[in-house]
Amino acid sequence: MRPIIAPLRDFLHRESSSGLLILVASALGLLVANSPISDTYFSALDWEFRLGFSEIAIAFTVLKFINYVLMTLFFFVVGLEIKRELTSGHLASVKKALMPFLAALGGMAVPALIYLSIAGSTDANGWGVPVATDIALAVGLLAMVGTSAVASLRSFLLALAVIDDIGAILIIAIVYSAGVQMSWLLGATAAVLGILVLQRVKVQSTYIYSFFGIALWYDMYKSGIHPTLAGVVLGLLTPYFPKSGVEVEDIEDGSLSVIEWLESKIHPWSSYLIVPLFAFANTGVELNSESMKAALNSPIAWGIFAGLVIGKPLGIFLTVLIAKKIRLGEVPEGAGNRDVIATGSAAGIGFTVAIFIANLAFDNPQTQDIAIVAVIVASVVSGLISFVLFKALGRKVKN
Repeated sequence: MRPIIAPLRDFLHRESSSGLLILVASALGLLVANSPISDTYFSALDWEFRLGFSEIAIAFTVLKFINYVLMTLFFFVVGLEIKRELTSGHLASVKKALMPFLAALGGMAVPALIYLSIAGSTDANGWGVPVATDIALAVGLLAMVGTSAVASLRSFLLALAVIDDIGAILIIAIVYSAGVQMSWLLGATAAVLGILVLQRVKVQSTYIYSFFGIALWYDMYKSGIHPTLAGVVLGLLTPYFPKSGVEVEDIEDGSLSVIEWLESKIHPWSSYLIVPLFAFANTGVELNSESMKAALNSPIAWGIFAGLVIGKPLGIFLTVLIAKKIRLGEVPEGAGNRDVIATGSAAGIGFTVAIFIANLAFDNPQTQDIAIVAVIVASVVSGLISFVLFKALGRKVKN
C-alpha cells in the first residue's frame, strides 16, 4: 500500500501539535532561567564556536545558531506554505484572498499604531513586534475550541496568518536588516539566478540546490539582510509542479507537488524541534521583583501588550466590517461579528515571530527581555480571550 499524505490537513495537524510543544518549551525556558541551574542555561546559550572553513568561517553562539541557522528552516517552511497557498490554496484567487488580505492589513496597521501611540516616544523601533501572528498557536487554539468555531474560520485564520507572515517577512527585510553591503547583495542575487537556471534546465539534484541555498544564506548574512530570509526566498522559488519518483499519494487532489513533498519532509522538523527549541532558548527571561516592576512601568511593554490584545482583534474586526459594508470580499460563511472578534483575538497570539522581531528591534538585552515578557503575557491573554469568546458563542449556538 502506497504511503498517503493530505497536505493541508497534515499542515494544520502539525501546527496544532507544535503549539502545545511551544507552550511546554516556553514554560520550561522560563522555569530553567529562574532556577538554580540558570547560570548553566545562559552559559550554554552563550557558548561560542566557529562554523565554516578558514576565512569564510562564521562565529556563532548556540543562541545565534538557533536564531540564524535553524530558524532559516522554519522560514523555509513559511515560504513553502506561502507558495502553496498562492498557487493552490486559500490565496490562489483574488476572490478567496481579498478578505483575509484586508483583515491582515488591518490586523497589522492598528497594532503598530497603538504601539507608536503608547511607546513611540520611548522606542519607535518596536512597532513591528505586535504585528505578528503565530500560526501554530492560533491554529492550535481553533483546534481546541472545536465545533464552537464555524469551519470557515479555520481557512480564514490560516489565510490571514499566512498574509501576516508575508508582512512580518517584509518588515524584517526592510526595517530590521542592517546597512546593506551591495557586493554581497549581488552575490545573493547571483545565487538566486543560479537556482532559476538550474530549474530552467530541469536539474533535480537536491545537493546542488542545497549548495546554492547555503551560498544564498551566506551572501545575505554578509550583506546585512537577516539571513533567515534566505529560507523564505528558497521556499518561494520552489516550483509548483508534480514530484516524480516518489511512492507517496496525495489524497486531497491526487497530485503530489514538489512543495507538498518538501513540506512533508521538513515541516515536522520545524514544528516539533526547531520552533520549540527557539521558544526554549528565547523565553528564558529572569523574572524578579525588579524585572517585573520594569516591565509594568515600561511603555514598550504596554505598547506591545495593547497592540496584540486590543489592536489585533480591533484591526481585523474594523477592516472586515468596513469591507462587508462596501461589499468588498467575502465574510467567512456562518461567521458573525463576535466570531470575527474571537478570531482576531486568536491572531493576537504573536509569540514565535513576535519574539523573533523583538530580538531584532531592540539592541539592549534588558529591553529585549521586557519585550519578550510582554509578548508572552499578551499572547496568553489573547488566547484566553479568544477561547472564552468561542466557547460562549458555541454554547449560545447549541441553545
